[in-house]
Amino acid sequence: MMGRIMAIDYGSKRVGIAMSDPLRIFAKPHSVVPNRGFDSLLSRIKALCRDHDVNLVVIGMPYAIDGSYTPKTTETAAFLKSMQEQLDIEVIECDERYSSAEAETELKRMGKSWQEARQMVDAMAAAMILKNYLERSNEDQ
Repeated sequence: MMGRIMAIDYGSKRVGIAMSDPLRIFAKPHSVVPNRGFDSLLSRIKALCRDHDVNLVVIGMPYAIDGSYTPKTTETAAFLKSMQEQLDIEVIECDERYSSAEAETELKRMGKSWQEARQMVDAMAAAMILKNYLERSNEDQ
């Protein structure tokens, strides 16, 4: 199945969004949305899904290094469940244990200042989640 995939790096203050291309080859940072509560986020995510023909949403799940749940994992799992109940498209999770560190490394490699990087790190983390998902799903084919 083709069509864009949206990846979400959920945070209690900011939510990073990334999108694939329609052929699901590339992952690209899209935006950072302030987290002003579930209803506001849901509205924004629904609009992005509609405007970009998204047919799969991947939410990064922040497990502890050993794979166990942390308070952040529990919060994100509740967000995931709510999104699954509210969206008309498939919503799945993807392990995001190292996405923020990968995002910071990638932004440094791109020559971004710490001020620029701070503005972009959540969207870049979402792109890393999506990149990892795309690589794993291509291995499965």
